[in-house]
Amino acid sequence: MKRIILLIIRLLPRIPGYLLKIRYYNKHIHETSFEERFHYVRNIILKINSKSRVTIHCYGKENLPDEQGYLMTPNHQGLFDALIILDTHEIPFKAVLKQELLKVPVLKKLITMIQYSAIDRNNLRTSMKVIKNASKEMNEGRSYLIFPEGTRCRKQNEMLEFKGGSFKVAIDAKSPIVPVALIDCYKVFDDNSIAKVDAQIHYLEPLYYEDYKEMSSTEIAQFVQDKIRKCIEKNENRF
Repeated sequence: MKRIILLIIRLLPRIPGYLLKIRYYNKHIHETSFEERFHYVRNIILKINSKSRVTIHCYGKENLPDEQGYLMTPNHQGLFDALIILDTHEIPFKAVLKQELLKVPVLKKLITMIQYSAIDRNNLRTSMKVIKNASKEMNEGRSYLIFPEGTRCRKQNEMLEFKGGSFKVAIDAKSPIVPVALIDCYKVFDDNSIAKVDAQIHYLEPLYYEDYKEMSSTEIAQFVQDKIRKCIEKNENRF
């Protein structure tokens, strides 16, 4: 909470302009490109991160496939996860998020603005529609982000079980899967402090369709989670 208050104070002069621009983009969704709206949001995130007293350590960007249309699957530690990914991944991507995020007013406007999809986990029909559309867009070259745990883990650098269904987007599109390890991101907003924090993001080597085509979605989920776990265990005491 203290860091959020610090950010509000530091960014206060800019907030009215941000809100007006977001409102403009939401009124002109069909008159502006996704890329333009994505980069506007990313510029806001870059400014937030620069004022947050967080040092971001990014590794493995060379592992990202040259061709777009891949699925990023990070572990989930909290609010800063989205900020660190948007900070370090310059190329526009979309995301499938949980519907509960739409209950947060400002966040809802941002999600609507960049046309991220929200899944209602209690409605199978609408969830399948979201997955089908995401697979279609991945086939067309749009990269996506999904948190396979479904919700954040509140045990620091530990993880909840990865859900096999989260990988159906990539399986249907026969797209590469990029495991992403987030380390110490929970410290940014969970610790009630404004002390300087080091947070890590590791883009790991991707799995291509040829690597996982004989695996079930559950096996893929386990394999990806194991890769992320090994990365966390190796690097969590680096700083």
